[in-house]
Amino acid sequence: MDKKTGSMKQNRMRGNVISYIALILISIVWLFPFFGLIMQSFRSYDPAVEYGGMVDYIIPKTFSLDNYRFLFSGETNFLLWYKNTLIIAIFVSVLQTVIILCVSYALSRMRFKGRTFLMRFWLILGMFPGFLTMICLYFLLKQFGLTQAGAVPGLILVSVASSGMGYYVCKGYFDTLPIALDEAARIDGASRSRIFFIMTIPLSKPIIIYTALIAFMAPWCDYVFASYIAFGHDKSYNVAVALQRWVWTNDYQGYFTRFCAGGILVAVPVTLLFLFLQKYYVEGVTGGAVKG
Repeated sequence: MDKKTGSMKQNRMRGNVISYIALILISIVWLFPFFGLIMQSFRSYDPAVEYGGMVDYIIPKTFSLDNYRFLFSGETNFLLWYKNTLIIAIFVSVLQTVIILCVSYALSRMRFKGRTFLMRFWLILGMFPGFLTMICLYFLLKQFGLTQAGAVPGLILVSVASSGMGYYVCKGYFDTLPIALDEAARIDGASRSRIFFIMTIPLSKPIIIYTALIAFMAPWCDYVFASYIAFGHDKSYNVAVALQRWVWTNDYQGYFTRFCAGGILVAVPVTLLFLFLQKYYVEGVTGGAVKG
């Protein structure tokens, strides 16, 4: 019995070692591009110090903050682009989260005519890629002055308008909450809205954070639709569109290190959010996947 137990421990230890080695190698491969991006962002673009274009080495010969100083100087609209992205992401995150929570709660707790058809219909619509509607949406937004100079509110409106269709995970989480709590509150005379705000919301912190993070990420990383709506108006660009147009319309070799610095600043908020809210993010995903 002792020999068998010792053999099992050795096999388990051997398996753990192999797993850790594999995970370390995968992590190195996954993190290497980010490490290169960070290193290039600290390389000077001044030709008198070091060549500022693309090079065949990773570690800079001379570390410098010139690229970051350039981004925060008056020579570029980077701060305006960053502000546009932040405004869009925050508004979309808040409004989309509120709408998804309300729709998901209604579909989870209420039974009404056409409920099943509505869920299936939204599910089918969600299978079609969003870019199929870009031309129609562009002309519709143009009628209301929400393109180019008005691209920021236009992007917020488009992102929020269809948010109710993303009810799947949130509804699954609400389905895991005991319905007996709602029934007991209804017997005591509580309204649907009171149950939702006083009882359900406090129990749904993980799914709220998960929904808010997902809603924040979409406009923060959006390029295709944002470039289409804000086309030709520099002050309405978000960071993704601006940096891409930046290296298109300027000297790519000269702006390469500045582009890397901008990419690092774009990644910082999202990285911090996931680091501090990872626990709730995982709980929201696993909780919403239990039942649908």
